[in-house]
Amino acid sequence: MSVEEHKEQKQERVKLTAKEAFDFGPVLGYFFRKKDPNRPSNFNLRVMHGINKISIIMFLIALTVIIVRFISRM
Repeated sequence: MSVEEHKEQKQERVKLTAKEAFDFGPVLGYFFRKKDPNRPSNFNLRVMHGINKISIIMFLIALTVIIVRFISRM
């Protein structure tokens, strides 16, 4: 695929559908995936993934609070 064809495909698809916007499959897969024995594991990597999981959970909680407040003020 040439660079021009790639740019044309990128320009054609600009709109994001609701199904794509609310697809939480990759997020849930991040939390509930199996351990890969071929993947190297060290302390820094484990801490990084732990912090990522905490930040995702905090974001989802904050998003839930914002939506509940918005709905309750209507």
